[in-house]
Amino acid sequence: MTRNASTELGEFLRARRAELTPRSVGLPGGTVRRVPGLRREEVAMLAAISTDHYTRLEQGRIQASEPVLDAITRVLDLDEDQRAYVFELAGKEPARPRPQGAQQVQPQLRRLLDDLASIPAMVLGRQMDVLAWNPLAAALVGDFARIPAEERNYARMVFSPAMRNLYADWETTARTTVAQLRMEAAHNAGSPRLTTLVNDLSEQDPDFRRWWAAHHVAARTTGTKTLNHPIAGTLVLEWDTLTASTDPDQQLIIWTAAPDTPTEEGLRFLASWAAGSQEAGRGTSG
Repeated sequence: MTRNASTELGEFLRARRAELTPRSVGLPGGTVRRVPGLRREEVAMLAAISTDHYTRLEQGRIQASEPVLDAITRVLDLDEDQRAYVFELAGKEPARPRPQGAQQVQPQLRRLLDDLASIPAMVLGRQMDVLAWNPLAAALVGDFARIPAEERNYARMVFSPAMRNLYADWETTARTTVAQLRMEAAHNAGSPRLTTLVNDLSEQDPDFRRWWAAHHVAARTTGTKTLNHPIAGTLVLEWDTLTASTDPDQQLIIWTAAPDTPTEEGLRFLASWAAGSQEAGRGTSG
């Protein structure tokens, strides 16, 4: 079921409010509470707005001004990603047109992928669809070509049994993926494809369902992942995100290894293994 941005904003504010305590915002502890977190009237008081105004905002019945959103994000102690998410949902930043048709990888990104022979890389599109990849990324993460195009989505892959075995700290990776997908929902509110993806994962996986309901958000930027790879062994990889200026809905994700480390050697071995597999495949098909 498609949800509008006002509803998502209200649920996000409620989720963040439930994570705070009176003491964490400088209020006295006092009586035992029936529900965790701050009350609406406490958030309203600290943000210097009326309780009715804040209640209607959480219920999706009104639009908030930028000063009100600033005050609420300050009271709820939101980080930069969370604040950006709130303003995105509230429509307070200029929105660019977001076509909903099938995406094609940008030609310059395709050429770059082809040149990155020793670095695993792939291009993610809207709602984390995998648009393109190089052979080393397939050897590292999985054979994307074997996945039907309509299901070739990184979030779907993360919640597969293979990924649970691949990532040493799968839960952290999966939680981060859900938070990034929640951010995508702000960028693509009302997308039928995103709605289908979320519904499918919610039905199939209780972890996804629980973490999606928590309304945590994160931008896709940079980080470190440890993989237990069946061919290359333990790999500690740093990942980074490069956004295409010609289409901000496409991001190049690259994994790199620190120089002179076992991971760098493991990547070289994996690249050699992938090249050998490709040659064997061409020989068989010929």
